[in-house]
Amino acid sequence: MSPLRTALLQNSGRTGHVDENLKVLDGAARRAAEAGARLLVCPELFLTGYAIGADVPRLAEPADGPSARAVAEIAVRHGLAVLYGYPERAGEKIFNAAQLIGPDGAALANYRKTHLFGCFEQEWFTPGEQPVVQAELDGVRIGIVICYDVEFPENVRAHALAGTGLLLVPTAVMHPFQFVAESVVPVRAFESQLYVAYVNRAGQEGEFEFVGLSCLAGPDGAVRARAGRGEELVIGEVDPEFLSASRAANPYLRDRRPGLYGSLV
Repeated sequence: MSPLRTALLQNSGRTGHVDENLKVLDGAARRAAEAGARLLVCPELFLTGYAIGADVPRLAEPADGPSARAVAEIAVRHGLAVLYGYPERAGEKIFNAAQLIGPDGAALANYRKTHLFGCFEQEWFTPGEQPVVQAELDGVRIGIVICYDVEFPENVRAHALAGTGLLLVPTAVMHPFQFVAESVVPVRAFESQLYVAYVNRAGQEGEFEFVGLSCLAGPDGAVRARAGRGEELVIGEVDPEFLSASRAANPYLRDRRPGLYGSLV
């Protein structure tokens, strides 16, 4: 199997302006496609901005809303899959969600953040209840979690046990939590034997100072691609053959003893 070239869009867009953020996404998709990428991953709540406060209800859309259709057009135009974060409206509830659109414009997966961080998220969003959401792209099984979710090792291990090879993590990690991007994410990739694409926002947004440092980490714990602190598009490769060899050599998943872990739940 050929490696899956993956582009990480570290960009906060324009807070509260969906149309402007769709333009940013279109430009990034064009550059990613020109670089041979088959997948473009955007940050948490990329569609609207993160620091939207009481505008959450106004900006929330259903999973098949107008912005989803606009993203599908971008994906088809540039011939690559797109993962974007957005506030999802479902009936009376609003979720912090991320949706994966395929190169043909079809919706492949929609994930709702299960672990909400801080007062802002807990006030405006309902936590999701499905921990493992997956899709297939070019022979790679892709999973999705959002930001704070990856800081719970149980979430990542559940994906590994379900066969996820590439875990997409749109995020909005802020100062002083840069150690998550620098240290936690590569460790998660190693201990659960998968690739992790961790894609952050950058710069000041309202009261939040986002630290950037987006990365693609491999199952050996090595970082394949790393962004700095500003707006950037970085590209790395997810190699299914290397993943298979790493899982064969690393005994973590084989040496688990689930019978001992009952007290964890």
